[in-house]
Amino acid sequence: MRHHTKDKGDIGLGFVIADLFSHGIQVALPMSEHLPFDPIAISEQLKLVRVSVKYRTATGSRLALNLKSFWSDSHGLHVRPHDKNSYDAIALYCPNTGECYYIRNDEVDVGTQITLRLTKSRNHQTKRIRYASAFRNPTRIFAPVAQ
Repeated sequence: MRHHTKDKGDIGLGFVIADLFSHGIQVALPMSEHLPFDPIAISEQLKLVRVSVKYRTATGSRLALNLKSFWSDSHGLHVRPHDKNSYDAIALYCPNTGECYYIRNDEVDVGTQITLRLTKSRNHQTKRIRYASAFRNPTRIFAPVAQ
C-alpha cells in the first residue's frame, strides 16, 4: 500500500528542485531521508541554504502552513513545534497554483502558522497580510537574515 502523504512530499520536492534549477540555483540532495531538511540550495556565490519542502493545497485564497508536527501513537496525540535551527528556509509547493513559495526562517515565529494570500482580501485589509506573489522568487532565500 502506498503512503499518500509521502507521494505528495516527493511531488513537492520535484517541483521545488525544478524551480530552483530554473532560477540558476544548484541543488544538492542529502543521502538520508531522516534529516530535517530536503534539498540544499546553492547560490552562484556558493552560499548553502538548507530547505524544508512542504506540499500544501490552498484553501480558498489562502495557503497555510502550521509550523508544528503532529502525530499519534498508542500514547495519544503528540505536538512538537518545528526546530527552526534545523533548516534555513521553507519551500511550499501548491498544486492549485503550480507554484513554489519560499520563506526564510527569520520571517516566521516558531510554533505558529504561516498564511500566504493568493488574492486580495475581500475586506481590503493590507496590514499583516503576506501575499504569496512576494514569496515566489527562490533567490530571496539567500538574502541576509534580519536581526
